[in-house]
Amino acid sequence: MIKAIKFHNCTTRNKLKVLIQIQPKVAAKRMRVFLNSALVFGLLGSLITISNCDKENPVENPLPTYPDVDRKDKLPDDISKRGPDTDQHPPILHSTEFEEPVPLSSGINTAGAEDSPFILPDGNTLYFFFTPDVRVPAEQQFFDEVTGVWVSYKVNNEWEEAERVWLQDPGKLALDGAVAVQGNEIWFASAREGFTAVNMFTAEWVNNKWMNWKYSGDRLMKEIQIGEVHIHGDSLYFHSARTGGLGSFDIWVTNRNGDLWSDPINIEAVNSNEMDGWPFISSDGNELWFTRMNQGTPAIFRSLKNGGSWSAPELILSQFAGEPTLDNAANLYFVHHFYENGVMIEADIYAAYKK
Repeated sequence: MIKAIKFHNCTTRNKLKVLIQIQPKVAAKRMRVFLNSALVFGLLGSLITISNCDKENPVENPLPTYPDVDRKDKLPDDISKRGPDTDQHPPILHSTEFEEPVPLSSGINTAGAEDSPFILPDGNTLYFFFTPDVRVPAEQQFFDEVTGVWVSYKVNNEWEEAERVWLQDPGKLALDGAVAVQGNEIWFASAREGFTAVNMFTAEWVNNKWMNWKYSGDRLMKEIQIGEVHIHGDSLYFHSARTGGLGSFDIWVTNRNGDLWSDPINIEAVNSNEMDGWPFISSDGNELWFTRMNQGTPAIFRSLKNGGSWSAPELILSQFAGEPTLDNAANLYFVHHFYENGVMIEADIYAAYKK
């Protein structure tokens, strides 16, 4: 697990020297990093030095900038784009309320992995996580310059080419994903320098960009033990393996009062002895969507609020379908993973449009 990272610019070509302190066992077994096609692997106790820059002609540290990289240039040559025609395990619709699910266009989907979608209520802005190659370990994804959060906008009913969403200062490492947006507030998961493991962070929409990111706090991360979240008003729905649950993951809710968060409540009506997680609440607060394993693969369930109580969940989509998110027109967006011979190949964002 990455624990502390420092950046240094060190050549006239402005390449990077990165000092990464990680747990020695992880370093010894797994850390092999390609940076600009140069592999440098060194292990000194618990210190890894990754460098692709000359030691001659050092310059003063210039102001770091965000990389300008086309994510499609990072796609592996040996993985071809999958689709419904070649899908060995297509998503199965169990509801008559929706059209058959279809993948979104190439402005969003590629031969890489698009995952963790979040659609804004108007249906015209879609956030998602992207990494070009699912076979690459997370510690190497730090350096590919494209793994992280992306956004696409629908214009004239077409999804435009996705853009990178930066949630870290330039020159600092972070792996960000699992976005939930409410108004000018964004919640996201991140593994980043200065922090151990993956934590939840927030940021604010200011001057047409996300700024002022900050750690969500020990109350949420260590005491309440939140996992991935959905914010609805001042209610934070989340999954967690905390004690007191029914399964490996349960869905819980905590409520915000100023800067304070209430003790979490287990939403027993939707939880099972399986894995229940990745919650999404409809804008009116009357539908709770989530992911649960069904016959060995992820599936999407929905619970309805009746008289203040949640109904028994109903199966909506099965077979490698997960992380549901809906717009105000009740169109359902989700991630679908392509598996072949038990191996994940890629992932796409799909939509099941409301009839």
